[in-house]
Amino acid sequence: MQEKKLDGSLYSKLIKRGTINLNIHAEEINNLNVFPIPDGDTGSNMLLTMTGGKNAIDKSEKNLSAAANKISNGMLLSARGNSGVILSQFFDGISAGFLDLEEADISQIAQAFKQGVKHAYSAVMTPVEGTILTVVKDATEYACNEKAETILDFIENFITEAKLSLERTPNLLPVLKKAGVVDSGGAGLIYIMEGMRQYLKGESVIEQDTPSSSTDSQSPINLDAFTSDDVLEFGYCTELLLRLQNKKCDVENFSVDTIKTYLDSIGNSVVAFKTGSIIKLHVHTMTPDKVLAFCQQYGEFLTVKIENMSLQHNSINGQEEEFKIAQPKPKNQEKKEYGIVAVAAGEGIKQMFTDHGADVIVDGGQSMNPSAQNFITAFNKVNAKTIFVFPNNSNVILAAQQAAKMYDGAQIIVIESKTIGEGYAALTMLDTTSNDTNQIIEDIKLSMSGVTTYYVSHCVRDAEMDGIVLHNGDYIGFQEKKIMVATPERKRTALQTVEGIDFTDHEVCILIRGEDSTDYEKEEVKKYLLLKHPGIEVYEVNGGQDIYSYIFIVE
Repeated sequence: MQEKKLDGSLYSKLIKRGTINLNIHAEEINNLNVFPIPDGDTGSNMLLTMTGGKNAIDKSEKNLSAAANKISNGMLLSARGNSGVILSQFFDGISAGFLDLEEADISQIAQAFKQGVKHAYSAVMTPVEGTILTVVKDATEYACNEKAETILDFIENFITEAKLSLERTPNLLPVLKKAGVVDSGGAGLIYIMEGMRQYLKGESVIEQDTPSSSTDSQSPINLDAFTSDDVLEFGYCTELLLRLQNKKCDVENFSVDTIKTYLDSIGNSVVAFKTGSIIKLHVHTMTPDKVLAFCQQYGEFLTVKIENMSLQHNSINGQEEEFKIAQPKPKNQEKKEYGIVAVAAGEGIKQMFTDHGADVIVDGGQSMNPSAQNFITAFNKVNAKTIFVFPNNSNVILAAQQAAKMYDGAQIIVIESKTIGEGYAALTMLDTTSNDTNQIIEDIKLSMSGVTTYYVSHCVRDAEMDGIVLHNGDYIGFQEKKIMVATPERKRTALQTVEGIDFTDHEVCILIRGEDSTDYEKEEVKKYLLLKHPGIEVYEVNGGQDIYSYIFIVE
């Protein structure tokens, strides 16, 4: 195609083909994992982020500004993992660059890409060069400076420099050179752009099924759980996207508070925010028809989802405590001052956080990073004025922060807990009785500074790190990203990791067993802990987590 103008229809097709090509190569990107354990998920995170944009496409939308806005909103809500969040912000910046444009010429596309780079960098408090940020910046600068006559020329130029920039990433980021890989996020970006190029060149491709996220998946609803004799007790969970219409309201100056005030009068768990001319809302109500009728005064619906919460409740079958956490907050119940949302994987670890005060657990962690939408859903379930969020993983923090910016139902404070150990230590010491939020945050940071987390996992590729030769299939013990030991046997690795634990200024160890280990082996590890480090206290948790055979939290 020798197209010189980009409209909404063509932009949507480019996004779709970029997503399809990324899907084909997602596992390849996952394998560009710096650390050799089975937690490579960059490809999956970027794919699920792009899929959110792809699913938001309106095939009939010709207006570039409108199409780009829908796509960016879909990506922002679906964004997960650091690379996924940065990717969503890049396309959100492009959308901002296309604002009010029916179509864009090459110079306008270039300016939109520059806006995308600014948004991507703004997503990270301390941008790190040698990552997807560098690749998108270098490629955009080159493509904008070259004389492109067609959209295909622009994309070709972008890809040319992106590949060169990707090759340079190990020289900018020592951890990449150490692992012998290039940046996985940058590689994913190139596959997206190559998919767009394929479409522009008229190349065909067979679309593969896009995997769904385990954090977004839902169990099938049992329709027999709500019979003709049942009484609606819990109402309907109602969610929709509303496109404001100029003939019905002043779109630019329309206040979302108009809708929020009405929803508060007929329901609870209200969340509504405005992005451009689109309003996204969520409410629990007995009368969803009133929600639809009221909102249609101001616009038309893009998507509508209404779910019977009584049916969901009856389908849980004995999981009363789980539903208690997920219950909508009573309409007239006064909000408490503070609430807690924590991210965790493994039933035992989830229970551990619940026991220590977490109101809602977001399912996720390594290899299953939750999206911004997952966090927003969790925020809806907490009846508090201020909500502390514990991501407990460095690759989850950005998605939590993105969700916090999109949510206005409470003050959201994301605590940058990077490990399960840090989150656990913070909750065990958390004291909110002062009602002094700043002091509580300082106390949380102090609590996290006194904890160290060690892990045992298995190696997924041959490598040499920290002077230790690693073989695919070995079990490795490590602290943060520093390899301590590697052996072919899980138990031996766990025992040697125990030997290397530094208990200076520490006296407690939380021993968390993963799903691939055994109670008998765990007891052997516990005995060895007490033998090698006499005088310490050991607490055991059957965590049920994957990835990690053992987690040792030392505080």
